Amino acid sequence: MKDYRTFILSAATPLLALALTGCSLFGPRGPKDEPILPHDREVISNATALKTYTPEEIKKGVVKGDWSIQNVGGKEAVGEKAPFLKFVPAQKKVYGNNGCNVINADYRYNPADSTLRFEKVATTMMACSLPGTTDSEINVALNTTRYYSWSVADSDYYLYFYDSAHRRVMTLMHQNFDFLNGTWSVAAIEGKPVDVPDMKLVIDVDEGKIHGNTGCNVLNGSMDINMEQANSISFSAIALTRMACPQPNYETALVVALEEAAAAKPISPSEVILFNEAGKQVLTLRRTTDR
Repeated sequence: MKDYRTFILSAATPLLALALTGCSLFGPRGPKDEPILPHDREVISNATALKTYTPEEIKKGVVKGDWSIQNVGGKEAVGEKAPFLKFVPAQKKVYGNNGCNVINADYRYNPADSTLRFEKVATTMMACSLPGTTDSEINVALNTTRYYSWSVADSDYYLYFYDSAHRRVMTLMHQNFDFLNGTWSVAAIEGKPVDVPDMKLVIDVDEGKIHGNTGCNVLNGSMDINMEQANSISFSAIALTRMACPQPNYETALVVALEEAAAAKPISPSEVILFNEAGKQVLTLRRTTDR
């Protein structure tokens, strides 16, 4: 049976964190494991208006949302899973993965002096057998972080962590799917126009939920953001009421398209395209204020 005990990392003992997270508890995972590198995580460049962060929040130094870890201690962040952090300000918590193990911690920051500290950092203790994995470096970087700063390149957001000597210990890039929040009409399925006024979807990224109407039946389901793959989303647990539907009926095509959707891209503030794993367009959604 796998041991899912949690190890509390002390800020005063980074070497101990290195030793414990690097040990082998469960044996090798096999040669099929491939590293996930920062350049594998394509970033969708959104218009500034679609970003999670407003100019006011940037000025205030707000730290929130999902971030992929790009660089740690001067190295590319490498993991059997894509390293990431998710900041939840309302809980003053950060969750994530160091490329091998799940991370949980408290965090507090002060925009006035750009200070940032992680406290009660805890991680599971599964072994990472992939050579070059930077899980231990990530743990140490979190424990030594004392300051942070922002950078915006084009429409991409970067977050930097620094130690007490103001040396950079980590670089993170924002993964943003907030552009999916809201109410959408279905404009096309697999590139074919759809004219069903009652066919609408409401997506709540924070809650990971989708609901709406197929034009005939009520639809409910879950939405997941897969941080292990670039820009990856998925819809699951889709359930429908069982009303008999008149012809023509696009209900089945809509459900199939949602189940196949693997990525999302905004092409304007009012239009989003969902793609399957092969990069084929499966749904075109148009923003609406109707519910």
